[in-house]
Amino acid sequence: MADIKLHNLSKSFGAVPILRGIDLEIADGEFVCFLGPSGCGKSTLLRSIAGLEDLTSGQISLGGRDITHMPSAKRDIAMVFQNYALYPHMTVRKNMAFGLSLNGVPCAEIDRRVTEAAEILRITELLDRKPKQLSGGQRQRVAIGRAIIRKPQLFLLDEPLSNLDAGLRVTMRAELAALHERLGVTMIHVTHDQVEAMTLANRVVVLNKGKVSQFGTPLDLFHRPENLFVAGFVGSPKMNLISARIEAQTATSLTLRIAGMADALTIPTEEHAPLDASLPVTLGVRPDRLRLVAQSSATLSGTIDLVERLGTESHIHFTSETGQAMVAITEGTHPARAHQAVHVTIDPADAHVFDASGIAVRRRLDPKTKALMDH
Repeated sequence: MADIKLHNLSKSFGAVPILRGIDLEIADGEFVCFLGPSGCGKSTLLRSIAGLEDLTSGQISLGGRDITHMPSAKRDIAMVFQNYALYPHMTVRKNMAFGLSLNGVPCAEIDRRVTEAAEILRITELLDRKPKQLSGGQRQRVAIGRAIIRKPQLFLLDEPLSNLDAGLRVTMRAELAALHERLGVTMIHVTHDQVEAMTLANRVVVLNKGKVSQFGTPLDLFHRPENLFVAGFVGSPKMNLISARIEAQTATSLTLRIAGMADALTIPTEEHAPLDASLPVTLGVRPDRLRLVAQSSATLSGTIDLVERLGTESHIHFTSETGQAMVAITEGTHPARAHQAVHVTIDPADAHVFDASGIAVRRRLDPKTKALMDH
């Protein structure tokens, strides 16, 4: 078993706290992504697990072993770095074999493992080339191959695709997903790219200012963000967040009044404790759930600032009559133009609500979405 448990991890550089009480449990064989903005602590957390940073406090266990103070070379962890870290004077074969050679593994076993890893990564024909003769994607495969042949309990990947062009990133994402399925080993991948996290991971850790904002499946993060940070960070374009006030409430619904909209919205929720009606709340709506319609008492109105035409869809950026910057996604053939008036309506079933402290009121999902998430 190679499950990993992090208990109350803290890390400070001098008086500056970087990690603040991280608690996580990652199951054997999971692919988990650490996702967050620059400076949130994701790379520091990964390096702490690898043993490249000394923790201020906390405990790390891997496969039931306490590795908190164990040297990195003894942790049975392989790490793939952002900049590949290949030896330029060595061939691909020697780069992949170097770590095993240092550990005294017999030559026959090294050759077998190098051949096996090269076949998995489809780089057999590159084994006698040097790094300067390889493309970025090929170098990344070699770096991954060097990690594979060690057969570690845990793979750590520190933004391994960030140096690749957009097309190659798509290809390498698919290859990483296939590699994880083939090897069945626990992997932790650090990225600031939401698409990487949402498409690769079984579960995603969203970090903000050194704390875990949410740990869940990609669909959990998208359909049930637990707080305003996750709601605003996950999704592209990001969720529209609109100030509102409570007009009425029951244990399973909230009726909200939104500036600029004549009709109130009644949002279906799961059972929740009463909210303080004197405090403002935040209504969240994904851009693809805003509907462009003719003006009525149930619409928000505004003026279009920019239309991004992306082929199959268009992103309509507009400013509401109350000065709120918003984005709606519609079909690519929609005739909207900059400086035109726009009117949007909100389906209550698509709305998210966050209380005055930024914590989500758990919403009631439609049957299709709930069935997808429960699958």
